[in-house]
Amino acid sequence: MIHKGTMKPINTDQLILASASPRRKDLMGRAGLKFDISAADIDEDAVPYGGDPGAYVQILSAKKAEAVALKYPDAWTIGADTIVVVDNAILGKPKDRKAALSMLGQLNHRTHSVFTGFCIMRPAKNTALTRAVETQVRFKALTPEEISWYADTGEPYDKAGGYGIQGVGAFMVQEINGSYSNVVGLPVCELIQTLAQLKIIQF
Repeated sequence: MIHKGTMKPINTDQLILASASPRRKDLMGRAGLKFDISAADIDEDAVPYGGDPGAYVQILSAKKAEAVALKYPDAWTIGADTIVVVDNAILGKPKDRKAALSMLGQLNHRTHSVFTGFCIMRPAKNTALTRAVETQVRFKALTPEEISWYADTGEPYDKAGGYGIQGVGAFMVQEINGSYSNVVGLPVCELIQTLAQLKIIQF
């Protein structure tokens, strides 16, 4: 006979996700974490991109974490930021169909990088740790009809780079090198490792 033990949360300290992203919420929930959500409100355009995507997402994630952590100094706050980079240029979220078509055209039949930076911060302990994770993604050769059809699905418009690997956009992805969850919006493996390193979680 198999006796099933009672599942316990792996984190005992309060965790706050400084993001309203439903994808990050889902990824953290699937990882077994218990957390609250308090979305950070910062002006990302006020942070200049210096040409180093890894450093850039770490700066943005730290700013997001700090904006929320100052309100909850005794909790651990997680800030995150994801960007899509091709030819060392950042592709943001397309504002309209024309921008979506342009982005998808730039990614067509090429390899691009997805960077996610995350910061874990607790002001009461004067602790902040940031990391950046890179995943390389290669698109298949898309026809103009496929690009136009995908733009019309409506999926590109709230996603960096104009596509969602976890949705309909999966049909465009030919190859991936690195963390899949990182492309979705949060590198779960690296996040859990860092939480364990800080002794925030127990297994």
